[in-house]
Amino acid sequence: MMNINTHQVFMLFILIIGSSLLVPTHGDLIYYSPPAPEPGLSGGVLPPMWAPSMAPAPSPYSEGPEAQPPSTAAGKVFPPENMYCGKPNSKCNGKKIECPKECPSFKPADPKAKACTIDCDSPKCESYCKNRTANCEGPGSACGDPRFVGGDGIVFYFHGKTNQHFSLVSDSNIQINARFIGRRPEGRKRDNTWIQALGLMFSTHSFTLAAKKVADWDKNVDQLLFTYDNMPISINEGHLSSWSAPNSPLLVERTANTNSITVTLPGVVEISASVVPITKEDDRIHNYQIPYSEDCFAHLEVQFRFFDLSERVEGVLGQTYRPEFQSPVKRGVAMPIMGGEDKYMTSSLVSSDCNYCIFSSSAAAAVTANPLVLDPSNSMECTSKMSNGRGVVCRR
Repeated sequence: MMNINTHQVFMLFILIIGSSLLVPTHGDLIYYSPPAPEPGLSGGVLPPMWAPSMAPAPSPYSEGPEAQPPSTAAGKVFPPENMYCGKPNSKCNGKKIECPKECPSFKPADPKAKACTIDCDSPKCESYCKNRTANCEGPGSACGDPRFVGGDGIVFYFHGKTNQHFSLVSDSNIQINARFIGRRPEGRKRDNTWIQALGLMFSTHSFTLAAKKVADWDKNVDQLLFTYDNMPISINEGHLSSWSAPNSPLLVERTANTNSITVTLPGVVEISASVVPITKEDDRIHNYQIPYSEDCFAHLEVQFRFFDLSERVEGVLGQTYRPEFQSPVKRGVAMPIMGGEDKYMTSSLVSSDCNYCIFSSSAAAAVTANPLVLDPSNSMECTSKMSNGRGVVCRR
């Protein structure tokens, strides 16, 4: 009969209990898969945007066999994440792309860190590093008294009108509108305007995000409002806190504790947006004459990343992505103006009734126009060093 002393019993007990707590491993790296929240719940941690269970419509990306490493673990260093491209019309379809060492994670724990972005349309099938907040010098951006950088890399201003709505992008399957706020300083001939809200329409759904009216600005107080299909929704504060639509693939994720988000409609568009005030320094430089005791004119800084625009795309910004588009703005002037208020004004934030709008909810499910091949990382270098303070110069 085998004699087992107390020490052996204790060690056997530790071995049994410990084995039940082990995490599955692959080589030297520990992987995990966080549980997905129920659809529609706010504040949960969502699975990746390319997870099949989250997207009824196919996404340009598909998950590889490796699960996401726990990149949010404080003080831990993990190998770069990777992803397989799952875009049928792309030469990168089925290829595994690894993140750069400089930004190894798709969703870094540090809100100020750059995130890995996979480009399934690039000739080299590569990844690159990207800020998760809007880059006001990059293509597809709209910031300030709206200063846009078009898909062609050309900078222009579009003033719109105070308390009116305009189509930024109108295509067969998507409509993006903006609501403008503004004021006319004493002695000026026009309003200074800013984008206060965005409205996104796709299929039969709508989503809006807006900056609240606020006098005393505090960056630690969230000033974002959201609706989905005309109903208000709440997204818990906190970096990486997320919300998913219950009946569509729309995902919304905070990219800072407050006031910054990314909206993703997989395979169609990604929107980075942040709420910012008119600073007193901006007011001094531009003489906006902001009544700070009443309103600091909180507004949105936004940047769009498109995946599925057609050759017919319209809108103040959308038209600049067409292959044959010739920008009418004057070059070399302090404020190159893009007209078109009469072409792109809509009756509301979620309507597509402008004179040049082409979005239709019934047609969104059956798009026949030829899609553009867009390269989100198209090596466009923008700098203000050669522009004598007059905006930026962009070159390919």
